[in-house]
Amino acid sequence: MAKRRLYAAYVWRGDKDPVIAELRSMAESYYGVSKVTGKELAQNSKDGGPSATCMRAWFYGDTRRPQNTTIEAAGRAMGFERVWKRMRRNRPEE
Repeated sequence: MAKRRLYAAYVWRGDKDPVIAELRSMAESYYGVSKVTGKELAQNSKDGGPSATCMRAWFYGDTRRPQNTTIEAAGRAMGFERVWKRMRRNRPEE
């Protein structure tokens, strides 16, 4: 079995990558619902996002680390884009 590579700069606690919770919150806000259902997942897929089955596995299934391309597609289907910005912590010593 291959050894899983860990990154010191990207660590989270819990079972799933935090981007899943972030995207779920964005979807709830965008669609105006308290819980994303198949209707919203199907609409996101129709608008250019990944399949509803894929997103259901993120939000309610066993997927722990979704691929960047599918995360990007889901967010962009709702009209969002990710932005890199400097963190307050983890800056190199100046």
